Amino acid sequence: MDVTEEAPGPEPIVPGVARALSPLVRRILALNPGATTGLGTNTYLVGIDEIVVVDPGPDDPSHLDSVAGCGGDRIRWITTTRSGPEYDAGLQAMVDRTGAEFLDPADGDTILGTEFRLNVFAMPGPSPEHRTFLLEEERLLICGGLMANDRVAPLVPGLSDLAHLIQSIERTTKMRLRRLAPGHGHIIENAKKAIPAEIELRAAIDDNILKALKDGATTTAEVVAACHAGVVDEAVLQVLTANTEVHLAKLVADKRVKKLKSGWTAA
Repeated sequence: MDVTEEAPGPEPIVPGVARALSPLVRRILALNPGATTGLGTNTYLVGIDEIVVVDPGPDDPSHLDSVAGCGGDRIRWITTTRSGPEYDAGLQAMVDRTGAEFLDPADGDTILGTEFRLNVFAMPGPSPEHRTFLLEEERLLICGGLMANDRVAPLVPGLSDLAHLIQSIERTTKMRLRRLAPGHGHIIENAKKAIPAEIELRAAIDDNILKALKDGATTTAEVVAACHAGVVDEAVLQVLTANTEVHLAKLVADKRVKKLKSGWTAA
């Protein structure tokens, strides 16, 4: 009898435990799981003799103690991919614990450690100030809220801009990336495959929204119900609704959708 083994899934991420992702990168998961954060916020420590902490995470003493304990007095710098309580609420407390310097780098800047070169790229979309960090030695991109491995990255109406997000993702296609380290969830091991798949996924979401409108949906809630039939978890529905609103805003800008007094309609 033929026996086919299932391909092993990603190794579970244990909150508060440093996990070596490569010779130069470690990840510590914060204890803030939820509908928008997934398993929680990923805090990354890059470097060996000199360390930069990317996204210190929430103001949770146990998480901050884990990060500070992992890097010790080798933590030289602290920076973020974006603002927001899940990403930077613990920033000042981390500075106080370590004495490290907070960096607010701009597009094109570089953070140089003794073993690494971390290039900074402004990549708006998830938020206007969103940025990513490319570890040259490993072609690994710490990508914040740009993408996620196990789900569609959440968006925020009035803050996120889907057109800018797509442009930012397309920009990564020219960066010869090997892996992506998202703000939430597991490492994306095959960047070459994942990046076009993300662009296709966002286009498919647009198509599904348009289909729902053509089938008679006129409100955001009706669109969400049509596109995500069977989802009943209220927190998940709130995330899906927020994402749908951001997609609708882009479709309006693209003149593919109109907002009338009677509700949404395909243009």
